Amino acid sequence: MGATKTDHFTDEQNKIAIIAKALGHPARVAIIEYLLKVNTCICGDIVNELPLAQATVSQHLRELKNAGLIKGNIEGTAICYCIDEKTFEVLKEYFSGIISTVTTQKCC
Repeated sequence: MGATKTDHFTDEQNKIAIIAKALGHPARVAIIEYLLKVNTCICGDIVNELPLAQATVSQHLRELKNAGLIKGNIEGTAICYCIDEKTFEVLKEYFSGIISTVTTQKCC
């Protein structure tokens, strides 16, 4: 069995790519912004905020959760979602490094 293309990159590069891919849809960005605004919520609340069907919102929530951007706890018959701060710390460190390098480079 051959190596996948992701095997040629570091774990950090693959992790950032997975996170970036999950953030690559405006509905997911809207979900993140909503969770930041309300601090926690139940899936039904998110459905009421977005112009999307419940099944579509569930798919987006699953992508965000699989990428580690959100976490969810079962409360009765609903799932309460919130931001996973660990993943956003990874993004903060990654982009801080890029910004630091870009601001000190003498290119073009």
